[in-house]
Amino acid sequence: MTPPTDTPLNYEQTAEQKRLNEAREQGTPWKKWGPYLSERQWGTVREDYSDDGNAWNYFSHDQARSRAYRWGEDGIAGFSDDKQQLCFCVALWNGRDPILKERLFGLTNSEGNHGEDVKEYYFYVDSTPTHSYMKYLYKYPQREFPYSDLVVTNGKRSRDEFEYELLDTGVFDDDRYFDVFVEYAKVDPEDILIRITVHNRGPEAAEIEVLPTLWFRNAWYDGTSPKPMPMKADANSIVCSHEALGTRTLYCDGKPELLFTDNETNLERLRSQPNPTPYVKDAFHEYVVNGKKNALNPKNEGTKSAARYRLKVPAGGSQVVRLRLTADNKTDKFSNFDRTFKARLDDADEFYARIVPASLSVEEKRVHRQALAGMLWSKQYYYFDVDKWLAEHDAHPLLSAGTKKVRNQEWFHMLNSDIISMPDKWEYPWYAAWDLAFHTIALSLVDFDFAKDQLLLMLRNLYAHPNGQIPAYEWNFSDVNPPVHAWATLFLYNIEKQLGRADLRFLERSFQGLMMNFNWWVNRKDPEGKNVFAGGFLGLDNIGVFDRSAPLPTGGHLEQADGTAWMAFYCQNMFEIALILTDYDSMYEEVAFRFLEHFLWITYAMDRIGENHDEMWDSADGFFYDLLHLPGGDAMRLKVRSMVGLLPLCASSVLEPGAAARHPRLLELINLFRKRHPDVLEHIAPMDGRFIGYDNRRLMSVCNKEKLERILRYMLDENEFLSPYGIRSLSKYHLDNPFCFHLEGQEFKVGYLPAESNNGMFGGNSNWRGPIWMPVNGLIIRALLNLYQFFGNDFKVECPTGSGKFMNLFEVSQEISRRLSSIFLPDANGQRPVYGGSKKFQDDPYWKDYILFYEYFHGDNGAGLGASHQTGWTGLIARTLDLLGRLDAENALKIHKSALTARMTREQVAGS
Repeated sequence: MTPPTDTPLNYEQTAEQKRLNEAREQGTPWKKWGPYLSERQWGTVREDYSDDGNAWNYFSHDQARSRAYRWGEDGIAGFSDDKQQLCFCVALWNGRDPILKERLFGLTNSEGNHGEDVKEYYFYVDSTPTHSYMKYLYKYPQREFPYSDLVVTNGKRSRDEFEYELLDTGVFDDDRYFDVFVEYAKVDPEDILIRITVHNRGPEAAEIEVLPTLWFRNAWYDGTSPKPMPMKADANSIVCSHEALGTRTLYCDGKPELLFTDNETNLERLRSQPNPTPYVKDAFHEYVVNGKKNALNPKNEGTKSAARYRLKVPAGGSQVVRLRLTADNKTDKFSNFDRTFKARLDDADEFYARIVPASLSVEEKRVHRQALAGMLWSKQYYYFDVDKWLAEHDAHPLLSAGTKKVRNQEWFHMLNSDIISMPDKWEYPWYAAWDLAFHTIALSLVDFDFAKDQLLLMLRNLYAHPNGQIPAYEWNFSDVNPPVHAWATLFLYNIEKQLGRADLRFLERSFQGLMMNFNWWVNRKDPEGKNVFAGGFLGLDNIGVFDRSAPLPTGGHLEQADGTAWMAFYCQNMFEIALILTDYDSMYEEVAFRFLEHFLWITYAMDRIGENHDEMWDSADGFFYDLLHLPGGDAMRLKVRSMVGLLPLCASSVLEPGAAARHPRLLELINLFRKRHPDVLEHIAPMDGRFIGYDNRRLMSVCNKEKLERILRYMLDENEFLSPYGIRSLSKYHLDNPFCFHLEGQEFKVGYLPAESNNGMFGGNSNWRGPIWMPVNGLIIRALLNLYQFFGNDFKVECPTGSGKFMNLFEVSQEISRRLSSIFLPDANGQRPVYGGSKKFQDDPYWKDYILFYEYFHGDNGAGLGASHQTGWTGLIARTLDLLGRLDAENALKIHKSALTARMTREQVAGS
């Protein structure tokens, strides 16, 4: 197949867009340096060499300052090259803390009453996609940081109580804290300016030590990689040489004290063993905090260095530290420093002014830009050679003599060494496959190339398992995430095509990997070959009655409405992709039919003809439920009204007329299926048996018109799913009517929980039993827009249910979008629901306009919950705002984004 040559994107070139084009077309390394450090490397699976697999306890925060990491690095406002060879971050000391502040602190999974949780306040303020300009804010208390108080008090709280937060400790009382802004600006791809501005928000002058820190990742620990030359001092600069990076210099304005040590483990502190080297990782802590002068290398050399600035900041005033990291031997280091920063900020303003819809309000634009800044700051270099890691554990299934069992043994083929978009670089500093698909939808607003590369990454041989499975996340690569990569692939292709560049090469490359993954699903997750699926975890953590990743306490197996709907959705997306490819290679005709046929059988299996007790669709209730198959052959529906039953609505795709008309073999196969199985098509066809929708469009959907109306009645009921802030993951009906399942004297209960989880399933820090989650809300909005393109303006539903107000599906999608957006926007009283009852965040001028994008949100009041920096999929709010700002009903109806543009008459469609 020879796809047409790509054409350039058809819009005016901003300075930042030119950089993106240079990176793609000329290989200019504009993205070589960026925010690629983790914010927590301790407590990860990669650093776990324990015997019991307890990663949190094996490598703690207390050990992190003294123990050299093996697989990555972390730091505050971290910056590095794209292989994390040379790293930079900002360390701080307020003169009172017992620990030099080199990394963010938080609770481990067992310490928090709702699981792991960062206990710091920091914000991703701004970033361009090439990181030519970046801005980060860290709020640092002037009082002693309350490490012990946070651990002890949270440890005493139950799952039914609120978390004890840093603000609750009183450490920020009287505004005795510093705002530490860290900014980066690129002169060129290899010349980076760094500006650290410290504001004293307190009532009195206060002292602070700022230590910009530069070090090499310890890749030489096992002798397989050469150790870089030690860094050395040269006047007011630090010079470093690396085999891959060459020589570069960190120039330091002013006259800081330059400190040197080595990035090596302090065995004496950790294990009471002699140190093989005299200078170790925690030397700066020992020197600054404890005054140990002999901790530093007196020769002013080592693999870790810092410039020590001692600042006295007046009340209400600020101090600035300026640095420059460059490969050039500059004679005039800082003369154009501020001018360059202004130019890069102007470039960023120009870029965002170009991409943000003009119709958005000032506050909506603020949310849009900060959401995308969070997406871009959440990039991380992720390194994991599982083959090597297993060998070091003496647990390699092919190379080790023993039978030791550790996690991820079946993934020994895996070698990850790339920049990846992370869900949250503190709480989830490892990729999650289905999160990543949603990330790309938001990232495509600013960087199509990076978004597409992220999708292809998970399908590469060094990531995907040879059997076709896409890795889930490092705690268990074999867990099962929803198959949303085909949808994300199709979305990116279609949006990019509208902008003037149809990347068929990307589409075909993705399709080949997705074919293998689809086959894995069919072969592994349809246990009885009935086209119904028991996916397991499927990303929804504790939404169900049971832990769906574990054997059922009843025995038997679970057929999942969400898993089966995901597979119907997968089939639709693969069919659409195959149709696009068929226009360029007829070999895809039979492949396209394969996915169409599979979709039809899956849809039929969810609700077969006749009265059957083992279907997911409950005709009496008008809702889809999981189905529990018991060992004796009986089956029962688990009647929990949850997102599980809404997801079938998302399995809908609209095809333009003529989508299949030019492909005779495909039409022949469709007609053959109709003759052989007329009852199947009649049972699932939309619109009461009519095949044609608005403008001769065709609908592929799990839900016909009747099912759609009945599901929407629940979904749009404010006493069920419809919250003032979006669609809840569990119906509020279950607040007073919890679902109860009894087995051998044991009760399993699912009740509505608008906020945090009250059970320990999946670590107890994730909750799908009521809160609002952005990714599934995004899919629901997408489904409503799709269905609107088929049903048009004539099909209306009551929204909210019982209100007497009727809307078409476009208007419903806009209503949900507005409710989601309102989470982050000031209400009539100037309060942002995302910050709940926190007066500091709601009212303080130095806090209220910095927005956090949480993992999920309170089902009743919209307050942020879970991981506080999971901009990853919550960054979808930027795409939602983009749709709100650009899309009106007329365009939504007329402009179908399927990219299947061939025309076909009503008679031809009916005949197919």
